[in-house]
Amino acid sequence: QVQLVESGGGLVQAGGSLRLSCLTSGRTFSGYSTGWFRQAPGKDREFVATISWRDVPYYADSVKGRFTISRDGAKNTVYLQMNSLKPEDTGVYYCAATFSISNYDDLREYNYWGQGTQVTVSS
Repeated sequence: QVQLVESGGGLVQAGGSLRLSCLTSGRTFSGYSTGWFRQAPGKDREFVATISWRDVPYYADSVKGRFTISRDGAKNTVYLQMNSLKPEDTGVYYCAATFSISNYDDLREYNYWGQGTQVTVSS
């Protein structure tokens, strides 16, 4: 099994920045992709960004140019650097991982999920 633990969420003003971390443990020998999803109150969980096992990033259109996903293999940690935050970025951010993927933006492709970390952006 793979365990994921998110951290780094908090309250920030619009235009500010946060960096989220996703620490993975367990089965990490094989290559895997790690993604970030978010869920606002009353809305469906949506794709934010994914970094493939080849360290190729993919982003939702809504965050392109503002968010950066990266991986530190030595620390088994995936980061999501969020800049120029907007109130609509508010939500619970979840880290998820999979060892096989076809549609990188489909949450149903991901096998392992963290508990989430709250991000609140004030206007």
